[in-house]
Amino acid sequence: MLIGYARVSTHEQTLALQQDALTKATCTQLFTDTASGAVTDRPGLIEALSHLRPGDTLVVWRLDRLGRSLSDLIGTVTALSQRDIGFRSLQEQIDTTTSGGKLVFHIFGALAEFERDLIRERTLAGLAAARARGRKGGPPHKLTPQQVQQLKALYATGRHSVATLRATFGVSRATLYRYIHDEDR
Repeated sequence: MLIGYARVSTHEQTLALQQDALTKATCTQLFTDTASGAVTDRPGLIEALSHLRPGDTLVVWRLDRLGRSLSDLIGTVTALSQRDIGFRSLQEQIDTTTSGGKLVFHIFGALAEFERDLIRERTLAGLAAARARGRKGGPPHKLTPQQVQQLKALYATGRHSVATLRATFGVSRATLYRYIHDEDR
């Protein structure tokens, strides 16, 4: 059985083009959403996925109607495949129930993984370059070196409670103890 899914991003857009194409493709049931692709809560998609049974095929007009990103799309289609459910995109002519469609989809998956690896490598290279220039990652320090010295001195006297020191310096308990016990500061 072919189950169709159509989505538009705003109420000003119409589902008619997608619905007509899915009906022409002989989908027996159509599910729709009016929501941005970035929205994770899509009741129509959830309902369509719950109606699919092994041997069925989920049909969309275009790939971008189903997934927010390539990795999201690959995850959805992989989950369908694990349930023995096919996937078909009418515009891109991808049909995972055929060997050629599976090949094309796996090529998309390989390209997405390659892209993720490139992003990770560039990020690590950028962090290494920043460290080589003396920059450290993470949020800025809450206290200046002078404030840290004052904090340590006041704490060492034992006359000030942790609550008082926290209020005075505007830091959390964990941050206060991190500064007190850090020898490098």
